[in-house]
Amino acid sequence: MSNWIDIAALDDVPKRGARMVKTAHGCVAVFRTGADEVFALDNACPHKKGPLAEGIVHGRAVTCPLHNWVISLETGQAQGADEGQVATYPARVEGGRILLDATFLRSRKVAAE
Repeated sequence: MSNWIDIAALDDVPKRGARMVKTAHGCVAVFRTGADEVFALDNACPHKKGPLAEGIVHGRAVTCPLHNWVISLETGQAQGADEGQVATYPARVEGGRILLDATFLRSRKVAAE
């Protein structure tokens, strides 16, 4: 059973942007697409642990600011010739607020930063 927690207003995350969010269960990078879809991932790129929340959001992907790896916001999988994956977390928008699944966060043991 899901236990959704309210972490921010949708407007707190810019379109085609991201924010690092601290929860009681650790830190998560929250991304907003141009179509107002919201995704949550671990913040560290699988390549050299680049801060994905500082990357460029395009479509349903983010490009790492360190070495330009492209990571799917849907799956956390590196795209193209690059290999690696970051954890993704269930997220949704309800009433203009971003919600994360706290039960899932706890089970994945999000690393605090």
